[in-house]
Amino acid sequence: MLVVQHEDDCPVGMIEPWLLRAGLDVDVLPAHGGRALPAALGDHLGLIVLGGKMGAQDDAEHRWLLPTRALIGATVAADLPFLGVCLGHQLGAVALGGEVRRNERGPLHRLVPFAATADGRTDPLTGVLGADSTVLHWNNDVVTVLPAGATEIARAPDGTVQAARFGRRAWGVQFHPEADASIVARWSAGPDPVTDRATLEELERRRAELHRSWEALLRRFARLVLSG
Repeated sequence: MLVVQHEDDCPVGMIEPWLLRAGLDVDVLPAHGGRALPAALGDHLGLIVLGGKMGAQDDAEHRWLLPTRALIGATVAADLPFLGVCLGHQLGAVALGGEVRRNERGPLHRLVPFAATADGRTDPLTGVLGADSTVLHWNNDVVTVLPAGATEIARAPDGTVQAARFGRRAWGVQFHPEADASIVARWSAGPDPVTDRATLEELERRRAELHRSWEALLRRFARLVLSG
């Protein structure tokens, strides 16, 4: 599994051990470190693109974003598995013809309910998440227009796209299933320290419950990858 990373503060996190336990090798490509992205997956079975603080079209400052979007497009066109996480979700939307904008309702930096649509409740990936599942959002931008043929499979409390299916084997999630409190602590020097601190405390307190649900999502993705 090829995993594209955009910055040191947004590492692969729990995705790596969970995929390894599910039987998938993980190859992390630190694109921000200068390693060139391939034009296609080659021997990799699928693609995961992680989050980052940059915008999905900040190409001038972050030159690897354009080849990342190209790789996403090639992966989806080849009907190979893709999962975008936060920025990766936004990059997937843009790569396939959708639009991303700053959330006019403001940043969403906290744990919120996972709210599947009718399609999401039966989706091969997100259907594994129970109705009482909680997910972590930490985003300023959102997908405002989905690509043609994409399906909204979950909606955040502020009405924005929480998850989408971009193709038969392609998904994006606006939330962070890879994160634990130690990762989120790197993101929490924002304008609302009280909310950030409360989120960190809740992440630590509910770690076992949250990670059980988030691991189930990643293990389901691994199963979809391995099933061909």
